[in-house]
Amino acid sequence: MLFAHDTEVALRGCAALVNTAATLPTDTDDLQTEAELDAFVREWQWTGSRTRDAAELEAVRGLRPRLRELWTVDTDGAVELVNSLLAEADALPQLVRHDQWSWHLHATPPEAPLATRMAVEAAMAMVDVIRADELTRLGICAADDCEDVVVDLSKNRSKRYCDGGCGNRANVAAYRARKASGD
Repeated sequence: MLFAHDTEVALRGCAALVNTAATLPTDTDDLQTEAELDAFVREWQWTGSRTRDAAELEAVRGLRPRLRELWTVDTDGAVELVNSLLAEADALPQLVRHDQWSWHLHATPPEAPLATRMAVEAAMAMVDVIRADELTRLGICAADDCEDVVVDLSKNRSKRYCDGGCGNRANVAAYRARKASGD
């Protein structure tokens, strides 16, 4: 185990949120409606209060570029961004237990806005990444036609592709190239 379970879930959830944004002209934004946000929240099992309105959707959408920065900055930049996210939310880490989760950290109350809870959870996960000097586990998909972010939680640091199928496409393309060259 590299990180605590809640940290790993938060990192994967943060990457999933970042990857809902369109980064290339051929991409589509996967959080265009309140219903799409509802589905994302259900999929990633976010708890706490929700307003389920356009303002909440826009706040979450507006958070994505800031979180994406965590994949593109150096350690000092990540520290600055994490500290900023925590300070803006007046984060106060506390141990909590709910639903199927054992003891884990929350740093915002359940009635805090969804975007604030998402920002702080990502920041808290990044605290662990930075303290463990594991920022290299965050990267951008190796596919030429993809800019999605990647969290590499593998033991051998081998994850190169996002969760959107790019690895399969690259493997198929390499296989076809080998077949075409007679190997």
